[in-house]
Amino acid sequence: MSIGHSDVLGQFQQDDATPHASRVATKWLQEHSSDFRHFHCPPKSTELNIIIQDALLHAVEKRSPPPRNPMDLLTALQD
Repeated sequence: MSIGHSDVLGQFQQDDATPHASRVATKWLQEHSSDFRHFHCPPKSTELNIIIQDALLHAVEKRSPPPRNPMDLLTALQD
């Protein structure tokens, strides 16, 4: 997290799947909780993953020219 997000506090999203809720994972998250923000999501959440949202946002922001209407935005997201 400190390498990828050296200027801000990174974000870790957990879906509480069984492997992610193990004692080892839970202990590690507690020990490193000051290194990042921790978001809990219900398993199989229908919400778009925060990491994917961030990647899409950055990809769309880099486009030149920027999307000017909903169809341009749809094309940008599909690209």
